[in-house]
Amino acid sequence: MRAAIITASDTGYTGEREDVSGRTAREILEAGGYEVVGTVILPDDRAALAAEMARIADENLAELVVTTGGTGFSMRDWTPEATMDVCDRLAPGIPEAMRAYSLQFTGRAMLSRQAAGIRKQTLIVNLPGSPKAVRECLEYILPQLAHGLQILIGEAKNCAEVK
Repeated sequence: MRAAIITASDTGYTGEREDVSGRTAREILEAGGYEVVGTVILPDDRAALAAEMARIADENLAELVVTTGGTGFSMRDWTPEATMDVCDRLAPGIPEAMRAYSLQFTGRAMLSRQAAGIRKQTLIVNLPGSPKAVRECLEYILPQLAHGLQILIGEAKNCAEVK
């Protein structure tokens, strides 16, 4: 499977801050067997984020897009809205699972506004912005995403879990 990483960060975009979260996501995805076909840092701009997500899906560049950052309460945090702008179908169980898992570590997980959804044959998943939260969330969901992606692209036909 192919994956792309989009980091939403004004300071990362201008070079004022290193993108540790995107690098963390890349390490986890590659360790999970994904081919990372692209990484980009964009400003916290709803239209720019949505355009990049749509481009990746529309050009069939990756089956999975993960975003880091832009999921909080800041006036510049628009990643979930950008995701919902471009998705044909939402996948609410993914962010619900991440928040539930993260609540074991911090009560502030309830403040994260991640979203997830499908555009064509690409799954887009928002991750939080901190490297620690990226690691916790992505390592938690990645084993289950593989099957969902196989269903999405037509390589598997049944979601029933084999015991």
